[in-house]
Amino acid sequence: MTRACVAVGGVNMGQGICDTPTPAVVKDAAKAAIDAGHSTYTRFDGVPELRTALAERLLAHNGLRFDAESEIVVTLGSAGAYICALNALLDPGDGIILFEPFYGYHLNAARVAGVVPSTVRLEAPAFAFDDAALRSALRPNTKAILVNTPMNPCGKVFTRAELERVADFAIEHDLLIFTDEVYEYLVYDGAEHVSVASIDRVADRTVTMGSYSKTFSITGWRIGFAAAPAALAEPIGLMNDLNYICAAAPLQHAVAAGVRQLPRGYYSDLAAEYQAKRDQFCGVLTEVGLTPVVPQGAYYVLADVSSLGLATAKEAAMTLLRDAGVASIAGSAFYDGGGEQLTRFCYAKSTADLDRACEQLRRWAARR
Repeated sequence: MTRACVAVGGVNMGQGICDTPTPAVVKDAAKAAIDAGHSTYTRFDGVPELRTALAERLLAHNGLRFDAESEIVVTLGSAGAYICALNALLDPGDGIILFEPFYGYHLNAARVAGVVPSTVRLEAPAFAFDDAALRSALRPNTKAILVNTPMNPCGKVFTRAELERVADFAIEHDLLIFTDEVYEYLVYDGAEHVSVASIDRVADRTVTMGSYSKTFSITGWRIGFAAAPAALAEPIGLMNDLNYICAAAPLQHAVAAGVRQLPRGYYSDLAAEYQAKRDQFCGVLTEVGLTPVVPQGAYYVLADVSSLGLATAKEAAMTLLRDAGVASIAGSAFYDGGGEQLTRFCYAKSTADLDRACEQLRRWAARR
């Protein structure tokens, strides 16, 4: 879709590129780290400055206590953390439960690792789950469950009560819990981000994964982390060493500077900025007849494209790109059979690009 968007000169609201500005303190720290000669391999689990900064932030923001020396692994984005956790802690043939709509990378990376996914479908608009559906996804080979909160692609933020139910399920069936919390700072309308590992009874079986790719608008830097008890973190670190050796040295120092130096207001201002962009774009989607499921978090929105009268989500996405010059991702990419009446838009765009997308959608609607 990105290639198709470039070919027609459209506005790319498909891929979660996040083209908002990177904080100056982070950029300046990257330059300083390069000038200081931080150009060689780091320890496989990251530089101590970043591991310590992450431990401090996880305690202050998430209520999670990790030893920076033995329980935090710096990875190539949260995707790298997930790859390493899959391959370190699960064997080919093991099963993992995903909530659907899912981020396609979660499904496909599991399959490449030989891990067998099963899904629990969440229905719009609340994207709630029931215990019967969760039990029906359990297989004899199931060894783990993945929770993505806030959730890509639908923006659901799991409540503490829901996570408590996931925790009880994991204990009952002796499952590991993988959590992807990369959008943790982007929650709206009073929603609260809760880390699964803050539920004490499952802290020893939970791998918390995240990154500052979205928070600092550095998606191309690929700096993420996995935080877990030492018994889980050690094999994740060994797999990180095997696959990647280490994350980029100067960029680790830069992210450490951002984590330590940016004030609390930076994060609340960021969420407010994205909430305003969400409201603007969802308002336009409603106006043009593509009813959105307004997200509670992250920076994606699923829109109902059934009014276009097309058979598949891919046809709808390509029609919107061709006729309105706005790229989205077919909803079917996020379902194991389904999503054909949905497309996903990413509103993490510059003000100019978001305004352009809104105007082009309005013009398209006026021509219909």
